This record gives sequence, C-alpha cells and structure tokens, in this order.
Amino acid sequence: MDSNSLSAFDNYVETKELTGYEPVLGGELTEKAVWVDESRCIGCRYCAHVATNTFVVDDDYGRSRAIRQDGDNLETVQEAIDTCPVDCIHWVEFGNLEDLESSLDRDMFQSLGKLPRMNKH
Repeated sequence: MDSNSLSAFDNYVETKELTGYEPVLGGELTEKAVWVDESRCIGCRYCAHVATNTFVVDDDYGRSRAIRQDGDNLETVQEAIDTCPVDCIHWVEFGNLEDLESSLDRDMFQSLGKLPRMNKH
C-alpha cells in the first residue's frame, strides 16, 4: 500500500464512529459469550426464531443451544435473551464456557415434546 492510500484509510477511520464491532478498525472484541442453561430451557424456540444464526433447538432433547458466538449482532442476541420466558440464556465470560458446558449432564435431561428416553445406565 502506498502512503497516500494509507493516509486516506487513516482519515476514513478517524471520521467514522467506531461501534466496537470492528476489531480491525480499533474496536474491542467482546469478552462475553452467550450460554443457554439447557437444564432450565423449556424448548419454546423463541430465541431460535429471533437469533437464527446463534441458537438452535436440539432435535434429541428439544432444548435450545448456542451454536455460534458470532452468528448474530449483539442487539439481536440480547433481544433473543429478552424473549426467553424462563430466563435460561445468559451472558457469561468466554473463559467459563467450557466449565459450564461440562457441568450439564445431558443424560439426565428428559426430552421435551417426545416420548421419554430410556437411560442405558
């Protein structure tokens, strides 16, 4: 890149209001992640209808799950959180996601909307 085009780019960045969604342009990456407490989820599908790229309802358990952290913008994800009738969707620290996931015992979940599962224990 020559110095003239770099200056034009710098001028462009300086004149734009950064929203935080542009890490390349000086914004900050969010340190929060969205997590569904599947043990409390009732399978209403509201979140999956609002934030279609972030949430999906698992076919086996009938419960919502966050499948992508970058699927929808923050406002859409927050709207999905606000629609949850049992408040089972939360903003958590990225570093806590693995521990939260491992704390769920999906074998103990009763399938919602399907015949009861027979545990093989």
